[in-house]
Amino acid sequence: MVSRSYSNLLELASGEPPSISQIRRRIPRVMTVAGIISDLDSDSDSDGSATGPSSSPRDRTIVVANQLPIRARRRSDGRGWDFSWDEDSLLLQLKDAIGDRGADMEFVYVGCLRDEIPPADHDEVSQVLLETFKCVPAFLPPDLITRYYHGFCKQQLWPLFHYMLPLSPDLGGRFDRSLWQAYVSVNKIFADKILEVINPDDDFVWVHDYHLMVLPTFLRKRFNRVKLGFFLHSPFPSSEIYKTLPVREELLRALLNSDLIGFHTFDYARHFLSCCGRMLGLSYESKRGYIGLEYYGRTVSIKILPVGIHLCQLESVLSLPETETKVSELVGQFLKKGRVMVLGVDDMDIFKGISLKLLAMEELLKQHPEWREKVVLVQIANPARGRGKGVKEVQAESFAMVKRINEAYGKPGYEPIILIDEPLPFYQRIAYYVVAECCLVTAVRDGMNLIPYEYIISRQGNEQLDRVLGLGTSLIQKKSMLVVSEFIGCSPSLSGAIRVNPWNIEAVADAIVNALGMSEQEKQFRHEKHYKYVRSHDVGYWGNSFLQDLQRTCRDHSRRRCWGIGFGLGFRVVALDTNFRKLSMEHIVSAYKRTKTRAILFDYDGTLMPQASIDKSPNAKSIEILNNLCRDKNNVVFLVSARSRGTLSDWFSPCENLGIAAEHGYFLRLRRDAEWETCVPVADCSWKQIADPVMRLYMETTDGSTIDDKETALVWSYEDADPDFGSCQAKELLDHLESVLANEPVSVKSGQHIVEVKPQGVSKGLVAQRLLSTMQERGLTPDFVLCIGDDRSDEDMFEVISTSVESTSLTPTTEVFACTVGQKPSKAKYYLDDTTEIVRLMQGLATVSEQALRNQQSVQFAT
Repeated sequence: MVSRSYSNLLELASGEPPSISQIRRRIPRVMTVAGIISDLDSDSDSDGSATGPSSSPRDRTIVVANQLPIRARRRSDGRGWDFSWDEDSLLLQLKDAIGDRGADMEFVYVGCLRDEIPPADHDEVSQVLLETFKCVPAFLPPDLITRYYHGFCKQQLWPLFHYMLPLSPDLGGRFDRSLWQAYVSVNKIFADKILEVINPDDDFVWVHDYHLMVLPTFLRKRFNRVKLGFFLHSPFPSSEIYKTLPVREELLRALLNSDLIGFHTFDYARHFLSCCGRMLGLSYESKRGYIGLEYYGRTVSIKILPVGIHLCQLESVLSLPETETKVSELVGQFLKKGRVMVLGVDDMDIFKGISLKLLAMEELLKQHPEWREKVVLVQIANPARGRGKGVKEVQAESFAMVKRINEAYGKPGYEPIILIDEPLPFYQRIAYYVVAECCLVTAVRDGMNLIPYEYIISRQGNEQLDRVLGLGTSLIQKKSMLVVSEFIGCSPSLSGAIRVNPWNIEAVADAIVNALGMSEQEKQFRHEKHYKYVRSHDVGYWGNSFLQDLQRTCRDHSRRRCWGIGFGLGFRVVALDTNFRKLSMEHIVSAYKRTKTRAILFDYDGTLMPQASIDKSPNAKSIEILNNLCRDKNNVVFLVSARSRGTLSDWFSPCENLGIAAEHGYFLRLRRDAEWETCVPVADCSWKQIADPVMRLYMETTDGSTIDDKETALVWSYEDADPDFGSCQAKELLDHLESVLANEPVSVKSGQHIVEVKPQGVSKGLVAQRLLSTMQERGLTPDFVLCIGDDRSDEDMFEVISTSVESTSLTPTTEVFACTVGQKPSKAKYYLDDTTEIVRLMQGLATVSEQALRNQQSVQFAT
């Protein structure tokens, strides 16, 4: 029964299953102890964490993909279905390979069946698959499958991820919101199916590929601490391509609800990170070899590891009698006739580059007559997974090319190109690998492509196949040659392959000739190098590595406080340290009212003034708030900024009693009419003659960057530059300045979109220390301290205040509020979300002071 909410995207994106209690009662949760079945725990708390102890004796992973690793066949009598494992499925190979490595891991699968099951059979099929195969099928209506899979997945996501821009309705296909709604619908159905079997305390969830990119949001909304990994098997395009997608932010935020996101290559991961930076303003860090994104207090880890092949399965197929028979047949067809086989194995789709490969073969025959009647390209063309005009065009073009080339260069008993356009049994494909002298993979864009790996293991062969090939003893060194496209995921890991640009027809033809004519010793050396890599990086290695990283990433879940914010696909989870909490307005106002001696310190840019503001000067409302706070005789108020004293004096001239610390506290004055002091000895700024030319060089080469020349500091800012290029230039500038200023009494530091050089020993922490000590000397030990900031420089103030409490500089009863802007790692114990909340807080405190002042005046007037 299809939920009515499929037609309503807002309801779909809410993430709340419509009738989960009924679903739980209908299908029980899979348990790891045979014969024991129970419902989902009903006493779980609001974030999905069960209160009772786990009963699972070993780790369990719920593997979620578009299709289950199951083949279904209706019985001949029409009564019921027969099911079997799909041996070609990567998901099944993953389970087998991890088991072969001795890992004690149980797998449950969630996905669709390839065959359409009548609604009357759903319950029976679900029960059989659950009990026999530990599979949970998601049944989708045919019209929904068409809009979801053949629509949004294959017409919009898949082409875009393979760098095809939707420039016209015929090329790539324009964005269709109804298809997007179908995509969200199916992702929600999958989430509901996972809820039927998940034990949220113990289970890991591993979601596969672009078909289910918004699924993490639905799961995270239901279970805030779900242990969730996602692996993308397709390429991830550059930000310039990806940003054309109208739902780009929804997909990025959904993926960031995972704990671990996996990619085949560094390029794909780099593009994803660049999109997060350019569209969401997120930055990433690499710590001890792990790449992580900070997202609302959660660390989302990035995994870069190409998938491998199932060695045991492939080697067992190599040992089959039918494989040996087919190899013997191919030896007679090619080798005994003096032919050299070049092999291509591709899906018949627009990105596999079959037509380019055929053109390269034609160029080879044209330019190298010596290879005519000798070299044969066998092209195995598997059926395309998608539909559409493009697939039919590729088929027609390929057949026409093969016919033309064979007519031009073929002879009786010799065809230079053999096109096999029907599905081959796996053992036959392996036989072609065994006989082929060179494997040619020239896709114009592909996520991974395991064909080269299968070819390498097949060429290693075994004793029986060696005898068929006439190699004699098994001690003979094996050989293989690969010509691979630069644009496929496995290319970086095959350092011994000849890499080509598939669009350069002449270069591909030369590469094939080079591969075939290479010395035997060189071929053997390259084969041995590849064989060692492929054997050690099989699918089991890939799966174990991913799951181990997922366990590591989720280790801190129980030590964090979590709660969800946002609606629909904008939902995300805030995860904070137990000692880091949002500053309550009621709490601080209460403390403010009952205290008599208060110290208030706050930053300006990013705290009272949003970083993105064009006009950085304070508005009338801010000035009024500050004046109200400063008029309260119980308050000592200090603005601590990196800006120059001239700018701050001008902006805050209406504030008579406001203390100002300029240039990170180098200059200091207690009130408007006081003289400026210095917190450290007067600095020698002759170092500027060295630093200024260096900074100007980077300013000229980085469009959008600027230099701010202050009295005691120089700041290079790249806030308006390209974020990636600016960040790269900032790192280089930091190293350059540290090198040329190594003997100068200055410190070089990077901050939010800046690189700054300032005198040593100057920090905002000095201002906090100076203020507290001055108040103590005057017998005004504060019983209330409020310190607010937003970036690294403000952390020095937070640290001084925290240590003052511990070192008894402040009394144990002092109310201390160190507050940072936004949820992030900080030495502050409190946070507020943005500058709007900071201003609201300051307004609240100013109102209390204003009311207290009016009360005093009323009392004085009455007396």
